[in-house]
Amino acid sequence: METLFSFAIMVIAISASGVMSPGPLFAANVVYGLKEGKIAGIKMAVGHTVVEFPLIILLGIGVLSLDIFPEYRIWITLIGAIGLFCFAALQIKSIFEKNFQKKLKPSRNSFMAGVFFTGLNPFFLIWWFTIGFKLITDSIQIWGIFGIIILFGFHIWMDYVWLFGIAGLASKAKDALSNKNYKIVIIGLSIVLIYFGIDSLMQL
Repeated sequence: METLFSFAIMVIAISASGVMSPGPLFAANVVYGLKEGKIAGIKMAVGHTVVEFPLIILLGIGVLSLDIFPEYRIWITLIGAIGLFCFAALQIKSIFEKNFQKKLKPSRNSFMAGVFFTGLNPFFLIWWFTIGFKLITDSIQIWGIFGIIILFGFHIWMDYVWLFGIAGLASKAKDALSNKNYKIVIIGLSIVLIYFGIDSLMQL
């Protein structure tokens, strides 16, 4: 039990560096929180899980390794950057449409955004191939292959709490924003996404 508790503390402490770091997923989550409300955070977390859990499994059983990542990093970065630019452009375009209304509109887009901004984020992948891989290795050494499930359980709840919380705060902030200020916030977040796209391209 002591080992389990110590491992949990280590996973939570290390995971915080990845979960709460600013990035495309965070910015997109704020955008969808403004548009769909706090449920958008859960949808994005589910999309994030769809990518993250299989990745951890494949790393744990040795199918993936840091050695093969450089071969795909360029394509992942290019596609991810283009996606960020397109997403930002669509957000800016939407607020200038004639029928624009500042109201909550549930959709499936937040789930797909969770998948996209996770799977095509090279920084997320690098984190799991390096820092996260140490956690995977430790979990397997202690509990065998079942350790991956234990690790994932200690890690994933943070994503749900964080994304749900941020989306919830965004939806509450929306009520206090005028139409003009709402548009300014969306434009600002879109510029942040463009910045992340440019920054990822500069890392190549």
